[in-house]
Amino acid sequence: MSRIVLGVGGGVAAYKSALLLRALTEAGHDVRVVPTAAALRFVGAATFEALSGNPVSTEVWDDVPEVAHVRIGQTADLVLVSPATADLLARAAVGRADDLLTATLLATHAPVVFVPAMHTEMWLHPATQDNVATLRRRGAVVLPPPWDGSPGPTAAPAGCPNRPTSPRWRPSSSTTVPPHCPRTSPAAAW
Repeated sequence: MSRIVLGVGGGVAAYKSALLLRALTEAGHDVRVVPTAAALRFVGAATFEALSGNPVSTEVWDDVPEVAHVRIGQTADLVLVSPATADLLARAAVGRADDLLTATLLATHAPVVFVPAMHTEMWLHPATQDNVATLRRRGAVVLPPPWDGSPGPTAAPAGCPNRPTSPRWRPSSSTTVPPHCPRTSPAAAW
């Protein structure tokens, strides 16, 4: 069993994090969900707590005696951030620690995997690409966006197939996966 921190950014794709959380816990992992405050506008803390069996917080000031913003990162075997919004990638790239998730990212020695979810224009913007390059240079894994249903008319020009949240998902022999698309579920990254 792995101790996984599931960071959840504040985008509409946050609803998929509940499905990913369920898949991870059903696979026997101990998952601690650390959402941003914006993520809780899409999925409530009670959902994450019920599915994980662990408390959920966004603030470094919660559970001060335990120094949660350090302990959570130090005890993780993997930090999986899904969805990772453009804002969250930018804050992580510059080393901000203004909430529990970004502080956890600074305190961890575990592998970090970001699963971006944003509009195509935001992903392709030079600032986002620089932030992604910075995170990758520091050793983080940043998957290409799945382009699987983000709102808006320009969300899916890359032609990547929908990527289910199951840790065991792999494209079938009949699935055409362009070279720039991820070939596994983000849950399979560890």
